[in-house]
Amino acid sequence: MVQSITKGIHVSVETEFQPEYSSPVQFHYVFTYKVIIENKGDQTVQLLRRQWYIHDAANAIKEVEGEGVIGQQPILEPGQKHTYVSGCNLKSPFGKMHGYYQMERMLDGQLIEVRIPEFVMIAPYKLN
Repeated sequence: MVQSITKGIHVSVETEFQPEYSSPVQFHYVFTYKVIIENKGDQTVQLLRRQWYIHDAANAIKEVEGEGVIGQQPILEPGQKHTYVSGCNLKSPFGKMHGYYQMERMLDGQLIEVRIPEFVMIAPYKLN
């Protein structure tokens, strides 16, 4: 699990290879990642947007951005957390992702860019 804190927002990410949905013969590798976003600050925030940079060992870099996460724009009061699981398809058994969330402080409307720490995705059989 990787973690980072930006302006009181703690983000942790854990990945898992999904062999039952992957097909190495067809260069198709599926990974899931679980993200926990926790507001350790003293102000309520809302997650508005996300920006991902996905690096595939096959030299592909993909940028994904949009509103919220899995169709939600959660509001996090101090001490609250939001957890979600999503997935990523790669053309190789190795890759990495990183990015940021755009959040808004509810009190004054200030926008905050919260870093999503870089995490790697590796098919376990490649570790031997």
